[in-house]
Amino acid sequence: MAAQINIRDIADKAGLSISTVSRVLNGKAKEYRIGKKSQEKVIKIAKELNYVPNQFAANLKSGKSKTIALIVPSLNNPFFAEIASRINTEIRKYGYITIIGETGEDQEIEKKELQQLMSRNIEGLIIVPCGNQWEHINNLYTQDFPIVCIDRYFEDLKIPFVSINNYESSFLATKYFVDNGHKNIACIQGVKESNTNILRVEGFKAALNESDIESSNIVGNDFTVKNGYKETKHLLQQEQRPTAILALSNTIAMGCMKAFKEADISVPDDISLITFDDHPYLDYLATPLTCIAHPIKDISKKAVKFIFSILTDKKLRSDQVLLKPKMKIRSSVKAID
Repeated sequence: MAAQINIRDIADKAGLSISTVSRVLNGKAKEYRIGKKSQEKVIKIAKELNYVPNQFAANLKSGKSKTIALIVPSLNNPFFAEIASRINTEIRKYGYITIIGETGEDQEIEKKELQQLMSRNIEGLIIVPCGNQWEHINNLYTQDFPIVCIDRYFEDLKIPFVSINNYESSFLATKYFVDNGHKNIACIQGVKESNTNILRVEGFKAALNESDIESSNIVGNDFTVKNGYKETKHLLQQEQRPTAILALSNTIAMGCMKAFKEADISVPDDISLITFDDHPYLDYLATPLTCIAHPIKDISKKAVKFIFSILTDKKLRSDQVLLKPKMKIRSSVKAID
């Protein structure tokens, strides 16, 4: 492995002092009245030698890491994978890099991830919390550490967040089922303790109550394909199986579709399905799925803007934002009598 080129190598080849080369490469040539010829010589040799600045050394000198951490439940979930990609792109625009951690919906792992990331001198944190324990996150916030929650958040805390209105989202989806004649509607939920899940379940129940539908069939406990598959298998075995299912994530919906295929169940002829989280694959299924679409681009841009506003002490009009949900109607809901 070739040795990395350093400032001394450039200085030796240019016949100039190390301090002169350093000042040119750090944009301080004018301040120290370094001649134009010397500047051009340094830059030319640096390019010839493929010089790459030692960012670690620069960070030690400045006390800044130029790094933002992102913690998500799982990159196997297309929704969180897209969020990670979008946020990484936005952070790059500020000249920073992103370190990404996964919790696997485990709060103990979340605490350890956070502890390890803090030891790397990160300058800010964007997090999708995975449960209802908040002390470890709030401790950072009360110490004025730049932190923003996305997708999931803590309603009773002052920590900045960007999400969609999850209550309104599931209310909208459930009402669409009801408006199409469905009364036996099941909801396959995710992690019960998560703020996102709690609000979606509340919205589901409220839409049924408003329509005088007394029974609410709520099952499941995880935002995974396995959970969607297992709970759908159980629902299909009921004496009066539901005519419609609301899947509270696209991973749950994938599990539903697998169970439907095995049972030779057709969507929407035999059963209707609505999912959360829009994703390109939804358009390519045999029956494109109606969904509640998250504005992932807007969520990511606002979250990153919040972080850098906090870093630069800029005031925000509001640092707790709920975006309005949008329903993309495709072909997965059948109107029944």
